[in-house]
Amino acid sequence: MAGNARKIIEAARQAYSRGVRLLVTPELAICGYAAEDLFLRPSFIQACQQAVSQVQHELAALKGMYVVVGHPSGDDKRTRSVSVPQRYNMASVFCEGRLVTSYAKRELPNYQVFDERRYFVPGERSAIFSVEGVQVGLLICEDAWFEQPAQDAKDHGAQLLVVMNASPFHKGKSQEREQAMRQRVQATGLPLVYAHLVGAQDEVVFEGRSFALQANGQVAGRAAGFVEEAFDVKCEPLPSSLQLAADTVSFDNELSDVWQALVLGVRDYIGKNRFHSVLLGLSGGIDSALVMAIAVDALGADRVKAVMMPSPYTAGISVTDARDMAQRMKVSYEELSIVPMFQAFLQTLATDFQGKPVDTTEENIQARIRGTLLMAMSNKHGAIVLTTGNKSEMATGYCTLYGDMAGGFAVIKDVTKTWVYQLANWRNANNPFHTCDAPIPERIITRPPSAELREDQTDQDSLPPYDILDAILERYIEQDQSQQEIEAAGFDKSDVDQVIRLIRINEYKRRQAPIGVRITHRGFGKDWRYPITSLFRA
Repeated sequence: MAGNARKIIEAARQAYSRGVRLLVTPELAICGYAAEDLFLRPSFIQACQQAVSQVQHELAALKGMYVVVGHPSGDDKRTRSVSVPQRYNMASVFCEGRLVTSYAKRELPNYQVFDERRYFVPGERSAIFSVEGVQVGLLICEDAWFEQPAQDAKDHGAQLLVVMNASPFHKGKSQEREQAMRQRVQATGLPLVYAHLVGAQDEVVFEGRSFALQANGQVAGRAAGFVEEAFDVKCEPLPSSLQLAADTVSFDNELSDVWQALVLGVRDYIGKNRFHSVLLGLSGGIDSALVMAIAVDALGADRVKAVMMPSPYTAGISVTDARDMAQRMKVSYEELSIVPMFQAFLQTLATDFQGKPVDTTEENIQARIRGTLLMAMSNKHGAIVLTTGNKSEMATGYCTLYGDMAGGFAVIKDVTKTWVYQLANWRNANNPFHTCDAPIPERIITRPPSAELREDQTDQDSLPPYDILDAILERYIEQDQSQQEIEAAGFDKSDVDQVIRLIRINEYKRRQAPIGVRITHRGFGKDWRYPITSLFRA
């Protein structure tokens, strides 16, 4: 919180020197959006208030400068012997050291990753204040997705809507936001400035892209995505309305957005949790190759170590391709054969396994040996292990508990296999962080995917083709379609039966998986809460 307060103070001083007289911070800027049950701790709220007071007092000397600070507020109400937290998602407006007005968020979202009704109570009134003759109406995020709060602000005299936001990223969300705000502008006839958070917190990413809309809904300006920066908007009063002007950065394509989100998610998780480096198993396959490319873009090659751990079933070309990629990206690279350990496990278990056929048990032993080695190196050197499983695998359980699932951060946990290939091809054609051109050897992308845990194994031995699998997953997980609806859309009943059954029986694995970056509107994290024990079948 002290760091956020200092950022706000410095941003205000720099903005003031440019002639800015209204600085708007994002929603809950003083502490970050996803503080979860910290919101319930009185000591946390007190620390937030101290940081707010620091901003208020240190900016008192800026004459005529209005600063809007997002923060939690409230106290504990005692009911008999029970202390009940009463918190608000708050915005406070300061000018020259005095509190001008405050506003409590009215519409509290409670869907997808949002859980605000657990922590906050809704506000009930509008907040209007004047900056150099312009009447500004405050809204906080979800308020602007509903008609009434904006209309109330207009009814109380607002000439300009200012919306403070912490709206988590998913594919296509930037465009959705602008369209929703355009509807609000068209309904009220008021111009709007949208101040958005940038950065990552655990699994959610906030991509920035603050923007301004004219009273007719046209874009007056848009900030860059995934970059922390000040976004200046000039407001000029005209006889009939206000005219806004700002620089406009175009939207990127969807693949670029997802790449940027994954990179930001990794960079902030590693940096904010103070890990100096990362470690991953590099198999010569597409998933680990993609994760390593993301890690290098996020952290730099000097903070990434790759370990190739060949088994009796690892193809020679896998080792060759892993070496090739490590050389291209200039990361630290090591090879550790698991053959002696695998043989030792089989020898130790020979009596117990006697008379039983070889099956996935032996495959899982290999994965768990690799997981043990990576976690040992992590413990010894303090490098966090990045897991390499994708969303298709997490959905169907095509992963090994305490094996390839062992680690601290699951980078592509919300990326389906078809998107893995699209991102790999996109990254080979683009170098957004100027780290390495074409980092992924072409053969890694074109060869059939395989876990290489038995002879001649491919993923499609156990799963439907990935284009079919991922289409079913999207309908079932992200669109909540029933089995009957998916079959009616033309999918084979046996494929749908298999996929839904695998999703259902592997919930226990997902509960034990590390968190990872969310890039869809329904990831396996805060917005996926299904029981492990359930007889529901539909």
